[in-house]
Amino acid sequence: MIERGIHHVSLEVRRPDAEACRDFFVLLGFEKVPHPPALDDIAVWVQSGDLQVHMLYADDPVIPPRGHVAVACPDYEATLAALRAAGHRVEDHDNVWGSPRAFAYSPVGHVVEVMQFPPR
Repeated sequence: MIERGIHHVSLEVRRPDAEACRDFFVLLGFEKVPHPPALDDIAVWVQSGDLQVHMLYADDPVIPPRGHVAVACPDYEATLAALRAAGHRVEDHDNVWGSPRAFAYSPVGHVVEVMQFPPR
């Protein structure tokens, strides 16, 4: 039986920005993974465990102003340090359930909530 859960999220990016966005997610613990050849002209992918992020090519991408991807990073401090060292904007955020968390911004402005562990 397949467990219910979110498998992937898709974010729109301009094709020239896709590699920088993929590298941003690598800093968050994702790995570059191949996608089906039939999708060569529409996206690049990264994966962490069972979760994939698909960066879909768009001429005029939409970046949600508040919507975001949330990623649990057990190596939280090292992840934030790597993001900052790579020049990414990272803002500490309120700790509301006992987990440190911050918002990191991809090279094109997608918001990613980085937390040490998810809400229990």
